[in-house]
Amino acid sequence: MKNIIKIFVMGITTLIVSCTRSDTQVKNPKFQKRLQWLLRHNVPEVAVPETKQLNNVTYLDAREKEEYDVSHIEDAIWVGYDDFEISNIPDIDTSQNIVIYCSVGYRSERVANKLKDVGYTKVYNLYGGLFEWYNEGLPVVDNEKQLTDKIHGFNENWSQWVNERKKGDAVW
Repeated sequence: MKNIIKIFVMGITTLIVSCTRSDTQVKNPKFQKRLQWLLRHNVPEVAVPETKQLNNVTYLDAREKEEYDVSHIEDAIWVGYDDFEISNIPDIDTSQNIVIYCSVGYRSERVANKLKDVGYTKVYNLYGGLFEWYNEGLPVVDNEKQLTDKIHGFNENWSQWVNERKKGDAVW
């Protein structure tokens, strides 16, 4: 009987997980596998190429300030993660398209849930985060709004998901 219950629970868990997983992809299969495991997939996800199809987008950066200062999406608003507060969100209409990102999507997914909880209706987690944005060859700027090839890799372990444009781009 215990084995039947265990199989039933595993089946239900698999069904729930497969229903909440996104079919959004990144190009690197190992990175894709890591994201499928790491993320909860409980907010809408948008792939980097799909962001071009969204109109009137506000980008929010859910990384720490030192990461944002190294590089971020141009015109992105820094909101942080550890010290994130809804009250610090600038005046953004709750029905506006918001794409929130961090390095890979873990922190931004949690902040996106907080935004949805207070009534924001068009919140998307950037699947693969800034790393995938960078991997797709899209521009990033530093804290002085200058184009840069640097990216904050969070730490040596996480920086493995950053494709190198040239040696030494990932910093931590």
